[in-house]
Amino acid sequence: GVLRVARDARLGCTADDVVGQFATLSFDASALEIWSAFANGATLVVSTARVLSVEELGSLLRAHGVTVVWLTAGLFHEIVDTDVRMLSGLRLLMAGGDALAPQHCRTVVEQLPGVRLVNGYGPTETTIFAAVHTVEAESLGATVPIGSPIGRTRAYVLDSWLRPVPAGVAGELYVAGEGVTRGYAGHPGMTASRFVASPFSGDRMYRTG
Repeated sequence: GVLRVARDARLGCTADDVVGQFATLSFDASALEIWSAFANGATLVVSTARVLSVEELGSLLRAHGVTVVWLTAGLFHEIVDTDVRMLSGLRLLMAGGDALAPQHCRTVVEQLPGVRLVNGYGPTETTIFAAVHTVEAESLGATVPIGSPIGRTRAYVLDSWLRPVPAGVAGELYVAGEGVTRGYAGHPGMTASRFVASPFSGDRMYRTG
């Protein structure tokens, strides 16, 4: 499940990249950082600090020539508010974990044209990312889209009877594919309520809520 993200063509991490590893190992984003480097022959820069300030993170990015980084939405917003130029050395900036503010995204894409900003969406139950969206200034509106499914992942917007809803009609997002986990250890009832059989392929889907 992890490699489908680490090697996704839309992220495009290569052997020439330097990937920052700043997330705690208990956070699934750390697997994205580690395997984006290992699966593509890139260099991995590991922070030894338990907590990094925004300024310390910026210094670390510059000192090691980091080109690929993942940021939570909150940290992304804080860095952009503090000094967006500390991200100028990046080639690929992935952010997510919560809704990204369009105004902060616009600041990045307009002031840092050499940085590709990707909104990554995915509950932990679907292994890191389920969908990604490359942010571009001309497509920014009131919200930032979560994009389309990554490789070997499928997404459906369904009604309460697990039927696809028409475009523009509210429904619930379900994710299927290799990244869907087995369930919650020791909680069979919760697992049964969130992981359901797909009416389209017979494998399991995760009901995102």
